[in-house]
Amino acid sequence: MQIGVGLTAFGTALIGLGVILFFDAGLIAIGNILFLAGMSMIIGPQKTFFFFTRRDKLRGSIAFFVGFLLVLVKWSILGIIVEAFGFLNLFGDFFPVAINFLRSLPFVGRLLNLPVIRQVVDRIGGYPSQYPV
Repeated sequence: MQIGVGLTAFGTALIGLGVILFFDAGLIAIGNILFLAGMSMIIGPQKTFFFFTRRDKLRGSIAFFVGFLLVLVKWSILGIIVEAFGFLNLFGDFFPVAINFLRSLPFVGRLLNLPVIRQVVDRIGGYPSQYPV
């Protein structure tokens, strides 16, 4: 499991580095492969397969893998955009959990609770602006 976390983090770092270095298709492709390998090592190959083939995640899975194929054929910018759309559709349910975790951290929590930033983060995280009574 620790190796899976390392592979996922290294894959994410390579994707970010590939974007910074003017959408280098090689770095982005290796980052994608490491990200998927790490994810399958964290939750297991069978659960990874079922995660990507769930009916409610199918649109995100298709977009993610089409973006991956676009990166492989050297259309990096379009591939990253399509991948980002797929990533948001696949992992969008985890954003409120991640935001709550970040709010519990000492320095980051104070920053995220500032009035202007709180409104933006709540909108990204899917929180309603006002709760019903």
